[in-house]
Amino acid sequence: QVQLADAGGGLVQPGGSLRLSCAASGRTFSSNRMGWFRQAPGKEREFVAAISGSGGSTYYADSVKGRFTISRDNAKNTVYLQMNSLKPEDTAAYYCAAGTYYSRTPDAYDYWGQGTQVTVSS
Repeated sequence: QVQLADAGGGLVQPGGSLRLSCAASGRTFSSNRMGWFRQAPGKEREFVAAISGSGGSTYYADSVKGRFTISRDNAKNTVYLQMNSLKPEDTAAYYCAAGTYYSRTPDAYDYWGQGTQVTVSS
């Protein structure tokens, strides 16, 4: 069983930055692939980024590539999403997720955080 607590969202102006964090419980954190997804009102949950258990491999949606960076600290059981050059279209609830293999599909992940709201607006 893995419990995830994501945090760090807020209101930011276009062009600004935020860093989301996701703290995980459980002794097998380093074996889990971790992902970030987001969901805007009226839209489906979409893949943002993912990272392998060791942190050696990362994957990004085209819409965030070059602006967002996913990382993890296995000693702290925490995964991060650094978001730079934020745009209004990045506004959404952001969720971290844990799974046993890499996927861009939400159904492939077994555990989810409660979500943290990111609003990009002037």
